[in-house]
Amino acid sequence: MGFILRPVDTVETITPEDFRSDYLIPRKPLVIKGLTKTWPAREKWTIDYFKEVAGELNVPLYDNSKADPSKPINSAAAKMKMADYLDLIRSEPTELRIFLFNIFKHVPELLNDIKLPRELMGGFIESMPAMFFGGSNSVTFLHYDIDKPHLFHTHFGGRKQIILFDYKWKRRLYCIPNATYALEDYDVLNPDFEKFPALKGVEGYELFLEHGDTLFMPGSMWHWMKYLEGSFSLSLRAWDESFLQKAESLYSVVTRGGIDSILKMILKSTYAQFREKLAIKRAERALAKGEPK
Repeated sequence: MGFILRPVDTVETITPEDFRSDYLIPRKPLVIKGLTKTWPAREKWTIDYFKEVAGELNVPLYDNSKADPSKPINSAAAKMKMADYLDLIRSEPTELRIFLFNIFKHVPELLNDIKLPRELMGGFIESMPAMFFGGSNSVTFLHYDIDKPHLFHTHFGGRKQIILFDYKWKRRLYCIPNATYALEDYDVLNPDFEKFPALKGVEGYELFLEHGDTLFMPGSMWHWMKYLEGSFSLSLRAWDESFLQKAESLYSVVTRGGIDSILKMILKSTYAQFREKLAIKRAERALAKGEPK
């Protein structure tokens, strides 16, 4: 028994009007299978192509281990040449992944292979496209993005499993206070409801992306991802048109980025243990109150 998960709506194409009324404004996820049909990347982007254009880059790698309380969030576990890493994920299972990497700064011609979906919405942050690569054992921990943008997340070269939760479930998911990620002690695919009772009844979405599929993920949405095959993804980020949402994004970056990193470096394990205990108390309190309402 796991979370209460329902499928995400899937379309081949969608009009700007329907996208705005049915998904952007109500902040509902959507898979668009045909968004990339006119992108050169859909055919060009393979492991061999990235080895050719970026193989000599030294890239930071991350694994599935629990975050080190003495280090800022997203601290790399190792580094490797891109070509060697791509050979690794193609040949065998591995936890190692490349996370939030702006390869376009190093290989700007890759930008010619993609098209921002401006016909659907505005606000794209053109300076911040990011790539993600993973082996078939790699998992991205449950979190929401610190700057809370809308995302268009396109997958290439394999399959990826994704589980999503609306932001309103934050406390029931055992969100770490002053952070953007959840307690890492439970299995998202098989949660232990006896040990973590606040998880029971939490509702979300489950989907599987295949080559060329694009997920529209509304801002602040919690997401957990697992690479089912050695493959890679592109995320395009866009600001919400609301001024209030932009202000909340800035506040989140300042408080859950800089301030949190400083406290972790100063207080280390003491701070980490305090936050985990507080996350558990808040989750139990939210469950008792029947949140979210």
